[in-house]
Amino acid sequence: MRAATWWVAAIAAVAGVVVGVHYMPTNVDLPARMEDPSTPPPRTAVQAAKPGDMLPAFSLPDLDGMPVAFPDRFKGKPLLINVWASWCAPCIEEMPELARFAARHADNGPQVVGVALDTPEAVQDFLGNVPVYYPIVIETPGPDDASVKLGNTQGLLPYSVLVDAQGRILKQKLGPFKAGEIESWAATP
Repeated sequence: MRAATWWVAAIAAVAGVVVGVHYMPTNVDLPARMEDPSTPPPRTAVQAAKPGDMLPAFSLPDLDGMPVAFPDRFKGKPLLINVWASWCAPCIEEMPELARFAARHADNGPQVVGVALDTPEAVQDFLGNVPVYYPIVIETPGPDDASVKLGNTQGLLPYSVLVDAQGRILKQKLGPFKAGEIESWAATP
């Protein structure tokens, strides 16, 4: 008797699939559903830069909302780009060391530029308590943000990139600088 019950259930399941397929709407327009503004568009894969690559082109607003174009704005000047956020404890710990490095190299050496993966309000509040005097730009965190374009495929902070005067990426560093480490790290390889 159990075998008969099993066969009836199996036949009912197959019949349900056949009926469901037969009555499934055939006019479903999937691409039109993707155009719904409440659905985010599909993202394209971002090519993450690596040492030897040219600095990718991108533009981000500064603290006044004015666009800063990379690498055009800094042509002919070596850069130390530091990606950080106001909520990142290791980022906060290394900021004074970055500020000292930037002050020592104001006339020669790499120009320090901070890329804050944060809101403008949070960055302004943070800089009110921990002032730095090198350029800061704002980026919205996401799967194709400037940090990823600069090679930070893990999405961890802080993240630093050393770029030569010709715009070629020399080094990338995931994690905070230890005291005194920036000078030797930023030295020409």
